[in-house]
Amino acid sequence: MGLNLEEQKAVDRFRQQVAEPSMTKLVILDFWAEWCGPCKALTPVLEKVAAEYAEKGVVLAKVNVDEEQFIASQFQVRSIPTVYALFQGQPVADLTSARTESQLRTMLDQLLAKLPIQAGETPTADLAPLLAMGEEVLASGDGERAADIFMQIVNMAPDNAEAHGGLVRGLVMAGRLEEAEAVLEQIDPALSADPFVERARAAVTLAKDRPDDNELATLRAAAAERPADMEAQLAFASAAFAAGERDAAADTLLAMISADRDWNEGAAKAKLLQMFEAIGLEDPWVAATRRKLSTILFG
Repeated sequence: MGLNLEEQKAVDRFRQQVAEPSMTKLVILDFWAEWCGPCKALTPVLEKVAAEYAEKGVVLAKVNVDEEQFIASQFQVRSIPTVYALFQGQPVADLTSARTESQLRTMLDQLLAKLPIQAGETPTADLAPLLAMGEEVLASGDGERAADIFMQIVNMAPDNAEAHGGLVRGLVMAGRLEEAEAVLEQIDPALSADPFVERARAAVTLAKDRPDDNELATLRAAAAERPADMEAQLAFASAAFAAGERDAAADTLLAMISADRDWNEGAAKAKLLQMFEAIGLEDPWVAATRRKLSTILFG
């Protein structure tokens, strides 16, 4: 076909992620970029409606035009956001003009009435893009929106531990700690030992240490005035992390480990590892902080 290696890889990715699902599903194909403001405004609309229509056979696929320039060129994308509906590998409608939930629902309803879409429960594999979106939104710091995404996934797949864990973490990030605890209590015992749920439980535990501004200032001052006081350092690190000051918390704990790694049966290291678990080992900040910890421990 005259394609170079990178273009062939792009085609293969598109075939697996978009073309093959479109053989039986209606795929909403969203062309976007990180720098595109209107794209970011449209994303919550696409995510919410796609989740609502999942049982009707609708899935959402996103193509970053900066990373997949060859695919964007094949669709002759001239501006973004550009949104198409695909069925059996072919564009069947241009959805770009649908910028509200009601507009998008109207257009999808019209397409679903005409096309032989296979409805029914969304297969587990189809949940992967939605779960990835939820994690991306969490990483951006928007706990409210992340909680909404994961709640929709939980409604679609009540036995999905990753969705339950994401919902709890989103609620924690949004400051809705009591709701997060309630969700944890209601999770099926069969899922309670799952790593995603354990991670969420760690996030709740750490969030309980969140102080008000005056208390945090007091703990910060005490830690600064008494650098050799391990109790003061640990109290400040716990409060700082709960208040969203990851770097301050990690720096304090790393300094404690460097000074006396065995203090209180390794409490500083245990607290740091608990923070890693709450955030997720794949997070870039965790990876960087783990390297600092390794340097201290194994130098």
